[in-house]
Amino acid sequence: MERSKKKKSNKPVIIAVSSAVAVVALAGGYFAYSSWEKRQELNEAEKSAKAFLSHLAKQEFDKFPELLNESVVKESGYDNAKVVEKYQTIFSGIQAEGIKSKDVKVVHDKENQYTFTYKLAMNTPLGSLENLSYKTTIKKAGDRYKINWAPNLIFPEMSGQDKVTMGIDPAKRGEIVDRKGEGLAVNQPFDQVGIVPGKLGEGQDKTNNIKAFSEQFRVSVEDIEQKLKQEWVKPDSFVPLAISFDPVTTLPQGAASQDAIVRYYPLKEAAAQLVGYVGNITAEDIEKNPTLSSAGVIGKVGLEQAYDKQLRGQDGGNITIVDEQGNFRSVLQKIDKKDGEKIQLTIDKNVQSQAYDIFNNRPGSAVVMDPQQGDLLAAASSPSFNPNKMANGISQADYDAYANNENLPFTARFATGYAPGSTFKTITGGIGLDAGTLKPDEEIEISGLKWQKDASWGDYFVTRVKEASPVNLRTALVNSDNIYFAQQTLRMGEDTFRKGLDKFIFGEKLDLAIPMNPAQISNEDKFNSEILLADTGYGQGQLLVAPIQQATMYTVFQNEGKLVYPKIELNKETKTKENVISSNAANTIVTDLLGSVEDETGYVHNMYNPDFSLAAKTGTAEIKEKQDTLGKENSFLLAMDRSHNKFSAMIMVEDSRKNDTATNISKNLIDYLEANIK
Repeated sequence: MERSKKKKSNKPVIIAVSSAVAVVALAGGYFAYSSWEKRQELNEAEKSAKAFLSHLAKQEFDKFPELLNESVVKESGYDNAKVVEKYQTIFSGIQAEGIKSKDVKVVHDKENQYTFTYKLAMNTPLGSLENLSYKTTIKKAGDRYKINWAPNLIFPEMSGQDKVTMGIDPAKRGEIVDRKGEGLAVNQPFDQVGIVPGKLGEGQDKTNNIKAFSEQFRVSVEDIEQKLKQEWVKPDSFVPLAISFDPVTTLPQGAASQDAIVRYYPLKEAAAQLVGYVGNITAEDIEKNPTLSSAGVIGKVGLEQAYDKQLRGQDGGNITIVDEQGNFRSVLQKIDKKDGEKIQLTIDKNVQSQAYDIFNNRPGSAVVMDPQQGDLLAAASSPSFNPNKMANGISQADYDAYANNENLPFTARFATGYAPGSTFKTITGGIGLDAGTLKPDEEIEISGLKWQKDASWGDYFVTRVKEASPVNLRTALVNSDNIYFAQQTLRMGEDTFRKGLDKFIFGEKLDLAIPMNPAQISNEDKFNSEILLADTGYGQGQLLVAPIQQATMYTVFQNEGKLVYPKIELNKETKTKENVISSNAANTIVTDLLGSVEDETGYVHNMYNPDFSLAAKTGTAEIKEKQDTLGKENSFLLAMDRSHNKFSAMIMVEDSRKNDTATNISKNLIDYLEANIK
C-alpha cells in the first residue's frame, strides 16, 4: 500500500517538470524568433541605407524615389521629381566628384523605425569637402523600409527651398621658364572656337556647317555632335570645341570665338617629353590624390607632372547656402586663392631647340650639360609630339598617328637606358689607369679585326672596325678599339673593374624631377663569364645607362676626376662626388680624346675648329641576337668643351645604319655651343 502511495505522489511532479520544460522551450523559441525577426528588420533598414548612399556616390539621383518616404518628402514641400531635380542641380552646379561615405550606422529607435547616421566627403573645384554629418530616420512603409527625407540630407544646414551657390576665383598655374626667364610652359590668351547651336541652321544647312567647322578646326563631326548633345546646351549656348593657335579671321556659319587663357608650350615638339603637358582632372586623378579639386587641370607627364603641386596652386572661392530669395544663410566651403609657383629650370631655350632640330625626326636624344655646375642645358628626344594639342584638345586621328608611330614619340629617350657603346671606354680607361693595370704608353700588338682570349671562348670573338698595331691608349681611344679595351678589362679583373664602376652612379636614383631607372652594370651582381666582363669594358654586355646618366658620369673628365650630379632647377645646389677617378687619369683620357677631332683620321674630325679645343669620343652599340649577324646599331657622340669646360654633349641616334650617325648629324649643335656657351 505504501509503495502504491509513493507512485501516486510522484506523478504530479513529473507532469509539473514536463510542463516547465515545455514553457521554457516555447519561450526560447519565441525569443529566438523575435531576435531573428529583429535582425531581418535591421537588415532591411540597412539595405535601404546602403542603396541610398550607393546611388548618392554614383550620383544616380533618379533612383532615389523608390527609397524615400513620399509622405515625408511632401511634408518638406517637395515631391519625388523635385528631389531628383534638386540634387542634380546642386551637385552638377558645384561639380561634385568622388562622393564617399563613412561612419555609417543604422540603429534601432522604436518599433519599425531606425536612426540612420553617416558622414560624407566629396571633391569640388575648391578641393576636398569633408566630414559632413547627417542624421535621419528610416521607417517601415508597407512592406519596405524607406528613408525620411528632408533638404538637410543634401547638406546638413539646408532647409525648405534653400539653394547652393558657388563662386570661383581661379588660381593661375605657375609658369615653367628657362634659365633666362623665357617661357617653356606659359598661360597665354588664344581664340577658343565653338558653336552656337541655334545659329547652325536646319537640315542640310546644319550638316554642312558642322562639316565646315570640322574641316577648318580638325574636330571630328562625331565629337562636335556629341558635345552639342550635352544636357546643359541650349540654342543660344556657346559650346567650346577647340583652341586655335593661329589667328581666326573667318568662321563658318554657326561658329563663334572668344578669348581663353590656355596652357601653351612655345617650344612645341622640341621640349615635349621634358616639359610635358597638362590635362583636365579626372576621377582617376582624384582616386590617386583625394585632395584634388573636381575641376581644373593637372600635370599629366614630364615636369608639368613632377612639379604639379607647386605649379597648380589652389583655386579660391566659396560655396554657400542661400534661402529662396537669395539671402545668405551659411558657408559650406571657403578657400583663399593661392596662385601656383614659377619654376625656373637650368634649361636654355635656344640650346634645347638646337638640340632637337639636329634629328629631323630621326629617333634619338641629345643631352647638353654644364659639367662644372651640373646644369642640364638641354634634354631633347626625337621624334616628338605637339604638347599644345595634348593639353588643349587633340583629334583622335592626330592621337592615333602618335600612338601608332613605331618610333614612339611619347618616349623620353634622354631618360631611357641603353648600352652606351664605345663612349664608355673612357670610363674603363680611367679605372685601368688608376688601378695601374693600364699603362698609357704601352704598345700592344693586336693583329686582325677579331680576337678571343683562348679556345674556351668557343666561337665568340671581340671585333674591331679599324686594323692597327701596335696600339696604345691614345690610338685605342681615337680608333675606338674594342679589342684593346676588352684586353685591358680582363687584365684588371672583375673585382677591380667593379670597384671602379661603383664609384660612379650605378644603382643610384638621381635627385632629378625626371623619372628614370638607375644605371645598371649587369643583370646580376657578378658577370659570371669572362666574355661578359670583356664586353662590358667596351660599353656593351648588359650595361644600361640613360643619356642623362652618361653625361653625368663623363663630367669626371672636365673636373679633374670629380663627378658633378645633374640638376634641372636653377636655384638648386650643385652636388658633387669627389675623387671618382684621379685627376691624372681624367686629364690623360680627355687629352687623348682631343685627337678624335684634331687628327685628320679621327672619327670626329668633321667638327675640327682651329679656334676651339673640343674633345670627343664616338660610340656604337650593336644589338643583335647572335654573333656574325647584322644587328641594330645605336650611335653615340660624346663632345666636351676643353676651351672653357662650359659644356658637354651626349648625342644618340637609334638604328644608325638607317638613320645616320650621331657624329654626322651633330655639327650644327656643336658649332652653336662653341659660339654661344662660354
